[in-house]
Amino acid sequence: MSGFRTLGCVSRSWWLESGVGSAFKTTGFGTEARHQRQPQGSSKWLGTPGNQPFPGLLQPECLSREKLVDVLRASVVDQKGPLVTLNKPQGLPVTGKPGELTLLSVLPELSQSLGLGERELQVVQASEKESSGLVLLSSCPQTASRLQKFFTQSRRAQRPIATYWAVTDGIPTTSEGKIQAALKLEHIDGVNLVVPVKSPSRKDILEGVKRTLSYFRVVATGSGCALVQLRPLTVFPSQLQVHMALQLCPVLGDHRYSTCVGTVLGQRFLLPAESIKPQRQVLDEALIRCLHLTPSQVAQLPLHLHLHCLHLPGTRPRDAPIELLAPLPPYFSRTLRCLGLRQQ
Repeated sequence: MSGFRTLGCVSRSWWLESGVGSAFKTTGFGTEARHQRQPQGSSKWLGTPGNQPFPGLLQPECLSREKLVDVLRASVVDQKGPLVTLNKPQGLPVTGKPGELTLLSVLPELSQSLGLGERELQVVQASEKESSGLVLLSSCPQTASRLQKFFTQSRRAQRPIATYWAVTDGIPTTSEGKIQAALKLEHIDGVNLVVPVKSPSRKDILEGVKRTLSYFRVVATGSGCALVQLRPLTVFPSQLQVHMALQLCPVLGDHRYSTCVGTVLGQRFLLPAESIKPQRQVLDEALIRCLHLTPSQVAQLPLHLHLHCLHLPGTRPRDAPIELLAPLPPYFSRTLRCLGLRQQ
């Protein structure tokens, strides 16, 4: 990692308090923090740590366009040349239907707010709606095209460029490995679900089934949960949530795919995705107590999946690669402290 130029920032408060600092040092994430800009009055919709169960959780439905632009401006972790890097709040969709409040819908106002004038931003890379973390924007179409080509080439060469952090309900049976699964998107009982396909045929592949691959590594464990580093090599909707459910360790706050995991006499097993409907994640009482939550609060538990790091090429051929970093959301940090996660 020492050969990378680091952009962005990493918050150290959660890192020191949760007891997993040494784990992060070994992966090269022990960088100094840089304060993010906070818009005046932002605590009204961002929340403050205190005793809140989910500090910092965004509620997009409560925001006006102007306030969302303020939130996104405060979420900028780096702005260099044509590239702008945001730390996207959990729950904010990148795209949506006409008239919906999304990241894409306010990019013209954000461009003006960041002093880019007529150079409108476009999305190059982004975490999904239910996950938090890095969003890479560019005000230069040529730069965006160059980066998209780099992402495609990296996938073909099986070089992961994105690193996610996840908290899982359950601990994987092995400390590291890879998860391979053929996935397809199905419309089941009015809901779009990603389901695994066993032994896909060539016809299945032609009809939208995709072979997916992710690497994982358990960084820390505690209270029956794990802090897991995930590095996807393919791109598919909800890929990481489904991959962890297939490991019988659904991501904390996954109210869609955690129901694929059943339990009998303390033993977990996988249910057919086609036979169930998404519902609120069910946690055992001991874990709920560790998280200091009420049953009603468990139903509002946000997805603990965060796009923490992106590796990009240098601006010029001889430049060192760039490492973009985004700090964890406050509710994610609170969960780590509550679970007492410690390096293995």
